[in-house]
Amino acid sequence: MRPEIIFENDAFVAVNKPSGLLSIPDRAGQEISLKDILKQKYGEIYTVHRLDKDTSGLILFAKTEEAHKALSQLFEGRDMEKYYVGLVYGNMFTPSGSIDAPIAQHPGKENRMMTHAKGKPSLTDYEVLEGFRLFSWVRFRIHTGRTHQIRVHMHHIGHPIVCDAVYGEGKPVFLSALKRNFKLSKSAEEERPILSRLALHSEKLVFSLNEETYQLEAPLPKDLKAVLQQLRK
Repeated sequence: MRPEIIFENDAFVAVNKPSGLLSIPDRAGQEISLKDILKQKYGEIYTVHRLDKDTSGLILFAKTEEAHKALSQLFEGRDMEKYYVGLVYGNMFTPSGSIDAPIAQHPGKENRMMTHAKGKPSLTDYEVLEGFRLFSWVRFRIHTGRTHQIRVHMHHIGHPIVCDAVYGEGKPVFLSALKRNFKLSKSAEEERPILSRLALHSEKLVFSLNEETYQLEAPLPKDLKAVLQQLRK
């Protein structure tokens, strides 16, 4: 669960957040968050945006109030290019496109969002990078920053993110489902999943701050790399 520093300067720090780690403390305050870890290292740190607990990848925190204000405005004003990659269920027939569907809070479920005509405008571009028998590996660019935006939009078009327990079945991925001649090793009592977390990764951020342009990328974690290697075989 150790976060990796991708880049830092006097204004901000860019971190590759592992899946399973909260971006910022939740209401209960019982779990350690990435912000808590960064506070121990830097002292005062400012939240600019957040990633879902189970989403891995690139996230920014500001080091000063001035940088916090400037970076927050980039996110709110759509001047921050935000790219994600993810594994979705099914073979997508349209290799690229845009999902323009407003998103609102689900009336009956506190931690769930939904597409709804009266929701906030939400726009996601997608491009299929690789197609497999049961899955598609997709790059997303989000032009808005709604809660669970990619997850809601992919559920909306019938291709939920793999291992998404909120908007999909949430079932783990087993090697036996991918490999035709799979045999369990003699030492193993039962098969362990090769992926059991949300298959979504914040890949890249492109923005300009103080007349300097940044293009920051977070490398794919080992678990997603391993699944892709198996799918390509």
